[in-house]
Amino acid sequence: MATRTRRSQRRTQALSRERIVEAAVELLDTAGESGLTFRALTERLATGPGAIYWHVANKEELLGAATDAVVAAAVAIGPSAATATTSPAAPATPPAEEAEAAGSAQDGVRLVALGLFDAIVRHPWLATQLATQLSRNPWGTVTPRIFESIGRRVSALDVPESSWFTVTSALVHYILGAAGQNAVNKAGARTLAPGVDRAEFLDTVSTAWEELDPDEYPFTRAVAEQIRGHDDREQFLAGVDLVLAGVTATHHR
Repeated sequence: MATRTRRSQRRTQALSRERIVEAAVELLDTAGESGLTFRALTERLATGPGAIYWHVANKEELLGAATDAVVAAAVAIGPSAATATTSPAAPATPPAEEAEAAGSAQDGVRLVALGLFDAIVRHPWLATQLATQLSRNPWGTVTPRIFESIGRRVSALDVPESSWFTVTSALVHYILGAAGQNAVNKAGARTLAPGVDRAEFLDTVSTAWEELDPDEYPFTRAVAEQIRGHDDREQFLAGVDLVLAGVTATHHR
């Protein structure tokens, strides 16, 4: 009796779309996109393929659902007063309160950006899937979710509505591009020879840049020392701040 109950519980759990997506994320994290097969998924969920196909039509849909689930968790930073778009009919906001709202909106952009950055670090497959979703399936759930998370805060930065799409696109492109490149760098670091750590790798790069031809690469030689010991996360956030500073300078009333 107890055995039948346990089997019934496993079968019910397997029939949950949320559980299927959760298991897909686990497989992607451990085995990569090539390791995500319906056979591996049925084994992990202790169910038959028919139960999975009832909820997910194919691997493409499953990848999209897994990507959306991870992104949804990454951008869920909680409500903020700065995320609401001010109505044209609303009373004028006092300068001090306006500055505070803009600061809160900028903090919101930073939190969303870091949420996506950390998610891409934790899930090595995510960067590729984000690029795929944005280019091939922009009408799906992933692209609107990211644009909404950034765009709400952009709309609170005193940016004219006619520039919302351009500013939000610039931020999204930087965030996903920089975070994706960082993921590629980390993946490359994991393939280094045994015993070689990140600090040694960066020192090798820095030394190589310092030895470049001074006439052909004066700038690269000048910044070579800054490679050593830099923090990827801090560097990423500094880039977000540069974009935000440009937005503020361009659209400041």
